[in-house]
Amino acid sequence: MEAELAALAASGATTLVGLMVSESWERAKGGLVRFFRRRSSDEATEEELQAARDELETARAAGDAGTRAEVQARLRQRLEGMFQEDPATAQELAQMLSELAPDASRAFINLVSGGANYYGPAFQGSHIHGGITFHVQPAPAPASSLPARPDQVPVLTIPYSNRRTELAALDETLGTRTGAPASVGIDVLDGLPGVGKTAMAWRWAELSQERFPDGQLYVDFAALRDEVTPMIGPGGDVSEALAMCLRALPGGDIGMPASLVERTNQFRSRTANLRILLVLDDVNQPGQVRALIPKGPGSVVLATSQSRLGELAMQHGARLITVRPLDAHGGLELLRDRCGAQAVEADLQAAQRLVELCGGLPVALQVVAARLVTDDGLGMADLAAELDDEAGRLAGLAMDGEESSVSTVLGPSYRLLPPDAARLYRLLGWLPFGIFDAGVAAVAADTDTRSTKRLLRVLAKASLVEAMGDGRYRMHDLVRLHAREHAAEEEPETEQAALAERVGTHYLALTAFADRALRTERLRIADLSDLLRDADDPFATAGGPPPLEWLDTERHAILAVLRTAVRYELHTLAWQLAEAFSALFLYHRYLGAWRESLQLGIEAAAAAAASADTPGQSAQATAGEARLRSLLSRPLLDLGENNHAREQLGTAAALAEATDHLTLQASVQEFLGRYLDVTDPHSAVTAYQRSLELNERAGETRGAALATYFLGCAHDARGDHAQAMVLLRRAQQDLENREEPDRRMAARVRAAIGAVHGHLGDTEEGIRELQEAVRVLGEEAQGMQYEAQALEQLAGIADDAGGRAELVHECLSRAAGIYETLGNHARAQDLRHRLEDLGA
Repeated sequence: MEAELAALAASGATTLVGLMVSESWERAKGGLVRFFRRRSSDEATEEELQAARDELETARAAGDAGTRAEVQARLRQRLEGMFQEDPATAQELAQMLSELAPDASRAFINLVSGGANYYGPAFQGSHIHGGITFHVQPAPAPASSLPARPDQVPVLTIPYSNRRTELAALDETLGTRTGAPASVGIDVLDGLPGVGKTAMAWRWAELSQERFPDGQLYVDFAALRDEVTPMIGPGGDVSEALAMCLRALPGGDIGMPASLVERTNQFRSRTANLRILLVLDDVNQPGQVRALIPKGPGSVVLATSQSRLGELAMQHGARLITVRPLDAHGGLELLRDRCGAQAVEADLQAAQRLVELCGGLPVALQVVAARLVTDDGLGMADLAAELDDEAGRLAGLAMDGEESSVSTVLGPSYRLLPPDAARLYRLLGWLPFGIFDAGVAAVAADTDTRSTKRLLRVLAKASLVEAMGDGRYRMHDLVRLHAREHAAEEEPETEQAALAERVGTHYLALTAFADRALRTERLRIADLSDLLRDADDPFATAGGPPPLEWLDTERHAILAVLRTAVRYELHTLAWQLAEAFSALFLYHRYLGAWRESLQLGIEAAAAAAASADTPGQSAQATAGEARLRSLLSRPLLDLGENNHAREQLGTAAALAEATDHLTLQASVQEFLGRYLDVTDPHSAVTAYQRSLELNERAGETRGAALATYFLGCAHDARGDHAQAMVLLRRAQQDLENREEPDRRMAARVRAAIGAVHGHLGDTEEGIRELQEAVRVLGEEAQGMQYEAQALEQLAGIADDAGGRAELVHECLSRAAGIYETLGNHARAQDLRHRLEDLGA
């Protein structure tokens, strides 16, 4: 409690200091004087507060940070004493400040009310990582309680009074049909970057909410393209888009198919009885739309594209609507919305000239409006004259070969930035992704998070970055290109490589912390003790972000950082990041991304071993390569690339044998056994036995327990049921009686024990064990496939025993339902046929 009150006092002191030097002070002073006097008999309170304010004003003029810190420390000490004497005082102060100066006091008010998440102290120059300063969404609820109506299309946060003709055209084909149309409508908005296609799609979705009772889905293909590379192969972004949509529909993430064809079929099945809107943003291939056409009558696909996708019109009857730059009237309407009608009418000729100079591009006009609104001394005529002299820089992205490109507007806005904000702007252009939080920006700029947040607000005011609702920022692709151009011209030659290393280290530290938060006991080759020792762990703090959801949210950025690290030959950083990043894929099987990240890590580990300065560094990198190759066998097996998986395991085994790392050798043998389970089950016993022996020699008790489980299952498959039972009982005990118990694995072992009882003829004991395994697995969000398998085993034993028709019917029905949810329709159909036979 004392720590919380101290944190409140510190926040309150910071708020009061900021309030004292703001325009809100005079309005708030009287209330604060009364607040302090009610808890003190000292009549000099008003004089003390005024003296403190005078000190702060003098210190600000002299650039004296020390005096400000002294005043803040005095206030913090006074508030802490008050809060400890009566904790309700903090709530009273927050209530008063919310009435007197809500904007200046928002951070303290949120902290008192519990509305702010704490992600650790600001990045203070340790250059390890900058913390996490955006809100990470928690994991979705289990499929049975997922919301029935997704509403994913982003909301417009600015006035929108344009595009009446285009919106009416959409209504004509998509929005005004009565009844329940049998067809699915498809429209594609095409046009230049920044012309307003996305805003128009969002606006139509907003106006059409009632038309789609089953919800609205949204896919941003521009974001997906950051993840997809030729290594993944054609269709990778489409496959991921399908996965995103399937997660939002009833059934959720459970049983996500690996292949594009299977995901397409599952998407059609799930949408067959739904009436939904699907907004596909920034598509560049017809196939991206084709695979995502829902099956439900009356559903609509609304796509945006920079290209004209005529193939969709020919094959699917899509209507192509070109969104052109705003005409003079539309451009003036936009300026009226942003700057006010009075300002536009006061200098109409200059306003018309601004629309002309911006080429009618809304993205350019928005920056113009931001400059006019935020600079009281800048008039429309002055700005029009300034833009007249501006040379276009992004000539390749100019409209119709003219020089009215985005650079025409971004150039003057950039030049008006303060030097520190301009530097941040340039460095953000070098980030390999477009969405980031203040912690990432601070690391990019090699400065503290607090200063970076202030600079980001400067950039947001100039419309050079966009503040998102969760605490992150987005930099438009065209703006990033402009910033990158200036960075190349103005930053030192070595700065881009240094930034890549800083940002890579930031993500390595945070990814490693997330990995450890998910499970402490896990084989890790990379020794990150020096890196993590002095770094703050955001996942270990109260109210910190959920680690799995942070990894999932940031996976595109982490993969982009990994690619960049390899490109800049940051070999050690790259393979260590690839190893830590694998924690995500053990829970969410993004197979393409998992494969690419491991392949990048393998390349980097091999290069690190070859270029190491010491034998110890070389040995660790070699062990890292072995670990990554063995991990790579898992996505390869899931993708059906069995031969490639065997090659990786063979190389991994050879590399591991060259080290003295027994646990690594044991892990490689376990992965080999799981490969043999698929390709040569009889030989799997040898691999698992070897894994068990190595784990026991290394003293690795959890690894030994897992190897024992797999070995027991292999013996049972070979008919050696008595030996299987001995091994499985030992594995169950070891998994349940650990400091960090593994409930899901222990339940899987229990199910295997039940099956062995059935093979040994002990039916009643087998049924009891399987029923308990089903109960535990049913409580695990990630255990449904194992629950279905246990239900089948239970039904088989009960059927063999006879006289348990109701139990058999219940188990098969539940298992069939789970398989349907998982997308395994063939297995579900088999069980349905068995149920029909039982009924007959």
